[in-house]
Amino acid sequence: MSWHLARLCALDTETTSPNPEDARIVEAYCGYVGGGEPPLDRPPLLINPGVEIPAEATAIHGYDTAYVREHGVPAKDGVQRVVAAVVEAWQAGIPVVGHNVRFDLTVIDREAIRHGFGSLLDLCGGSYGPVVDTFVISKHLDKWRRRVSAEQGAHVLKTCAAVFGIPWNDEDAHGARYDALIADRVAWRMGAIAAMPRDARPRIQSGRGDDRALFDALAVDLPTLFANQKRWAAEQAASYQEWLRSPKAGDKQDAKAVISGAWPVEPAPAKQPEGALT
Repeated sequence: MSWHLARLCALDTETTSPNPEDARIVEAYCGYVGGGEPPLDRPPLLINPGVEIPAEATAIHGYDTAYVREHGVPAKDGVQRVVAAVVEAWQAGIPVVGHNVRFDLTVIDREAIRHGFGSLLDLCGGSYGPVVDTFVISKHLDKWRRRVSAEQGAHVLKTCAAVFGIPWNDEDAHGARYDALIADRVAWRMGAIAAMPRDARPRIQSGRGDDRALFDALAVDLPTLFANQKRWAAEQAASYQEWLRSPKAGDKQDAKAVISGAWPVEPAPAKQPEGALT
């Protein structure tokens, strides 16, 4: 049975920052769909992160500091529940599915460490469970896809939803439950196309030849898919780093740019020795 027909764990977080090293979870969703079983549609978990929520973050997900202080669960309790849900899925062999889920898993890892639970790697017994990252897969399937607009990127969730025929509602977007379930539907569609005979697959690239063979790398078991995504993430990071260091980047050019290709969780930064100069 193809992985897209099995049980899937849809995951997303809304946070205080786009930097996973200092981001705190404000809202999280972790639910189960598929596999011939009824969905486990848990309510989104609202968390009081214990820090001020910047206006920039509130503008994205709609939660401000006062609201989460009144309605959110305490940070340590909330983080423990999110971590437990991820570990539970992996221990059952269920893939965690999300869009750019490397960000979410890295945030969860740092929050787990911050609150004294240990790293995700330790909690999972030394190896991560299966992951399906629709952002990484989208970039593999259509490397040269153009931005939709100055505001909408080529591989953001909204664009991927449109490419794979998943309905989108701007009013509901950027809520953890909505984004997690849309990513899951995109993943399902990716897997469904991969399960088709090559000649029956739709073409998702625009005017750049026959891309249907690229789906072959998705028509594999979960361990192989995990390894493929790990390789693609590293290749994508190296390509972006090369571009940033080149004159092609224009105003964004940075000759010393370093882009990490780690996936599905960024390694925690090494701690500076006490008294070290920074």
